[in-house]
Amino acid sequence: MQKIQVLVVDDSIVVRRVVTEELAAQSDIEVAGTAANGRIAVDKISQLNPDLVILDIEMPEMDGLTALTHIRRTHPRTPIIMFSSLTELGAAATLDALSRGASDFFAKPGGAGGLEASRKVIRSELIPAIRALCARKSPPASAPAAMAQMLPPRHTSTVTSRIDILAIGTSTGGPNALAELFSALPASFPVPIVVVQHMPPMFTQMLADRLSKNSRIPTVEAKTGTELEPGKAWIAPGDYHLVVERDGGRIRTKIHQEPQENACRPAVDPLLRSVASVYGRSCLAVILTGMGRDGLSGCEAIRAAGGQILAQDEATSVVWGMPGFVVRAGLADSVLPLSGIAGEIVRRVRIGRG
Repeated sequence: MQKIQVLVVDDSIVVRRVVTEELAAQSDIEVAGTAANGRIAVDKISQLNPDLVILDIEMPEMDGLTALTHIRRTHPRTPIIMFSSLTELGAAATLDALSRGASDFFAKPGGAGGLEASRKVIRSELIPAIRALCARKSPPASAPAAMAQMLPPRHTSTVTSRIDILAIGTSTGGPNALAELFSALPASFPVPIVVVQHMPPMFTQMLADRLSKNSRIPTVEAKTGTELEPGKAWIAPGDYHLVVERDGGRIRTKIHQEPQENACRPAVDPLLRSVASVYGRSCLAVILTGMGRDGLSGCEAIRAAGGQILAQDEATSVVWGMPGFVVRAGLADSVLPLSGIAGEIVRRVRIGRG
């Protein structure tokens, strides 16, 4: 089997060494080369033509954002993972990188954990992401698997029930997908929106600020006790699960730090289970691009409650993990390209409102 060729770009000799050692220990991954700054990386990428680039943001001579822009011009389809510091500056630069075409990002651990914490992130998070982002280079799926993806959703009945909440789950590729979706929603959107995007603390606050600034939907990071209102959105804070709870005649947000689910906190499943419990058949779940299967059991709860489910299609997903699991389980009412999801959401939430 041909190994995944990776170019590692970081100004830290220690980081380059640790990443190289961990990747070299994998039977299906090979470090094609390393670079100490963005300028060297831009020169090397045309020579090496790697399958994926790991790119630091803060580097001398040419930083990661500038290098990303150059690389995207010559290699528009090569997956690029940003390796960012877990700081306010690093979070802002990471969101800029994602908007410029980066595929994913991971925060460099800091503090007492040191090198061992970095190795843990590389093994448990970075390496699975490399495999997921390079999966399209694998041999074609077997005939039964390919046919399963082509089958229409099992739940394609006429939509008649009123929708009172929109719940969205996403991961890899999510910030850009959310930006496109939110920008297409009207200011008069008639229901509240709750969102889980897999991101660490600080990153989710900045994501909420950007969505609010660039759309007609006021968006904030969720906290406990806020009453849900139509036309507004709440995003789960990094390292906290988000759920909704009924409080008499009102429905409020709640955040908590119960154990991770699907190796994630925030996770999509707790949110969807709470939405199904509180809203029953009056809920709409949307699963966007993302790695892993988070959201699958939550969609099962939505389906059991009689709610509706939309999933992003494979062609427009950065990674067709989360929506793919939902589609293959036959839970989706409709499977749509990203460009068609906002319109379908608006159509469904307007039913029953005259």
